[in-house]
Amino acid sequence: MFRLGIISDTHGLLRPEVLEALKSYDHVLHIGDVGTAETLNTLQQIVPLTAVRGNVDRGAWSEVLPMTNTFSYQHFHFYLTHILEDLDIDPEAGGFSAVLYGHSHRPEMRLKGKTLYLNPGSCGPKRFDLPISWVSMNFSGNGHTLSWHFI
Repeated sequence: MFRLGIISDTHGLLRPEVLEALKSYDHVLHIGDVGTAETLNTLQQIVPLTAVRGNVDRGAWSEVLPMTNTFSYQHFHFYLTHILEDLDIDPEAGGFSAVLYGHSHRPEMRLKGKTLYLNPGSCGPKRFDLPISWVSMNFSGNGHTLSWHFI
């Protein structure tokens, strides 16, 4: 089994329960607004990480983060961008299974054609009445499951 964690909008806050859970994952995708170099470094020390820069990620530390990124596992191809409105490709034509985005702090999931659009929400600071959330995908054999985690 391969376990993939999908998080966004930590804004420098790595909640202990999220951090502890991610230690058992094979890879984590951070969909922007990491917030601090310390957050980035902590994640990189505990699990392989693929990330993108968000609109609050500024300064020399954040320059290592691309604005968009990709990640593939088996036949799943993910396109990562922090702000969905900045999407500059046709994901279906590009062969992407999913577009992962953040920014709104609002957990969302929908299909557009054959492409999944997924926002894991925010697992950083609480914002308004929005839940604290993140997503995991577990791959085994040719199947996969997607799970929401709400705190």
